[in-house]
Amino acid sequence: MVGVTALNELLSSMSPELMQGEFVFCTTSGSPEKYLPLKPVAFFVEQEGLTLILPKDKAVAAGLPFDGVFRQITLMVHSSLEAVGLTAAVSTKLTEKGISANVVAAYFHDHIFVPANKADAALLALRELG
Repeated sequence: MVGVTALNELLSSMSPELMQGEFVFCTTSGSPEKYLPLKPVAFFVEQEGLTLILPKDKAVAAGLPFDGVFRQITLMVHSSLEAVGLTAAVSTKLTEKGISANVVAAYFHDHIFVPANKADAALLALRELG
């Protein structure tokens, strides 16, 4: 299944959707397998340690520290991993509104984690791109 690469088509059809729940970014040591019971939505192995993106309640229950609370906005268009400009357009729009963006590109969709208290404003801003 091939994703969309044309920027104009991506922007006009991305249909951003605010997902349920709050998420946090945690860093820890150890293997990802150890943390699978916490149901991470994503993880990344970095030189400095393991980064987990977890539902906030799971991180709290496990006693994992975190710095901020985020909401997830998923762009409901099958974007190609080779598409050029989508991340730049999204981050530029959110920058104009003073909203930080942590973008995770997965196979089918791009997911933007924004501060929880700015999620509604971020959603409105992204809808302006369409």
